[in-house]
Amino acid sequence: MTSDNLRPTAFIDSDHPAVQAFAAEHARGTSDRERAVALVYAVRDGFRYDPYRIDLSPVGMKASTVLSNGYGWCVPKATLLAAACRAAGIPARLGFADVRNHLSTERMRVTMKTDLFVWHGYTDIWIDGAWRKATPAFNLELCQRFGLLPLEFDGVHDSIYHPFDLSGHRHMEYVHQRGSFDDLPLDQILASFKEVYGGTLGSETGKGGLRAGDFLADVALEVDAGPKRA
Repeated sequence: MTSDNLRPTAFIDSDHPAVQAFAAEHARGTSDRERAVALVYAVRDGFRYDPYRIDLSPVGMKASTVLSNGYGWCVPKATLLAAACRAAGIPARLGFADVRNHLSTERMRVTMKTDLFVWHGYTDIWIDGAWRKATPAFNLELCQRFGLLPLEFDGVHDSIYHPFDLSGHRHMEYVHQRGSFDDLPLDQILASFKEVYGGTLGSETGKGGLRAGDFLADVALEVDAGPKRA
């Protein structure tokens, strides 16, 4: 842990008034662990997960933008959690991994041409002398509607995606760890997205091939179909 894990940055804008207000409202508890746990759930469930509305512009990737939008995909939601922790005086940073996501949709398969999600984002939070991984992406409502195990966080154990859903279907596989960062490595993310997705999954101007769709409606179709997710 270093002082950089507490400072505001271009993307982890913990000094933004909206982020400060969010942290003050939700960082409840008598210890850093209790306050971090409260912030994880506030970000997880207060902002719906939507991988169709990806905006890779510098403004679109800021923590404060998630607050104004009311939704986000894994990376901006992890960035918001890191910013809220820093605003509450709790050291935090961003962690990334490449994952195979079996909660896919036909629109995603056509657009991405792969089930590999590069630079999946989570948050590293410094609690009781150790880094703990927290993944605030999938909000509770999404999990309940589509038979997923919600990710709980107790501030003691890492909270990362489950390999299977409630029905025993494959859910998430971690295939490559990219490490931890004190700020969002947007240039690296953009380069990887261009290489893996050919510029179809979001863009610098935020106009990706998925944006015309309705993620929840498309996932409902996949869940009804059943075997495609196995």
